[in-house]
Amino acid sequence: MKQLILEMEAYASEHNVPIIEKESITFIMKLIKANKIKNILEIGSAIGYSSILMASVAPDVTVTTIERDETRYMECLKNVKKCNFEQKINVVFQDALEVNLSNVSYDMIFIDAAKAQNTKFFEKFKYFLKPNGIIITDNLKFHGYTGKSEDIESKNLKSLVSKIEEYIEFLKGNKEFETKFYDVGDGLSVSVRRNDKK
Repeated sequence: MKQLILEMEAYASEHNVPIIEKESITFIMKLIKANKIKNILEIGSAIGYSSILMASVAPDVTVTTIERDETRYMECLKNVKKCNFEQKINVVFQDALEVNLSNVSYDMIFIDAAKAQNTKFFEKFKYFLKPNGIIITDNLKFHGYTGKSEDIESKNLKSLVSKIEEYIEFLKGNKEFETKFYDVGDGLSVSVRRNDKK
């Protein structure tokens, strides 16, 4: 397992595949353990790095992970097979915004895909979260650009960072969830569904 993780880190570096920072995945793994989380939905598999590490926390943890890029999807399948996690990780090849889920609910949802779509992902998948479930979003600092969109010259980057800033405001103003922000890795948010009975 350790060897595979090192190989995946090397592959990601060589092929320019964004994978979660070590500090962030360590934080998430502790959270999974502390909250006795059993089933996880991940939006954005890439090569399966975070799925495999999350699934390795305990024998009864399962992950459903969604990836729309075919090359990454195939690489993810290969890595899941290498560590014999086919029973623990279900890899879905589709655009997350087009996935139809029914009769499923998750203890945790991890959003780590197209950053500009974070709000859409959150709004779509919150319905599949169990009571007391949590939604984690990665890359909220976006390499230090967040909060500085006004100073960015590149139009595409400026637009993307603005969307991340809007998402942070969306989380802060969301009455349905209580969100805490953590200065871990590239910036994480942990949103917990409020139980206030209206």
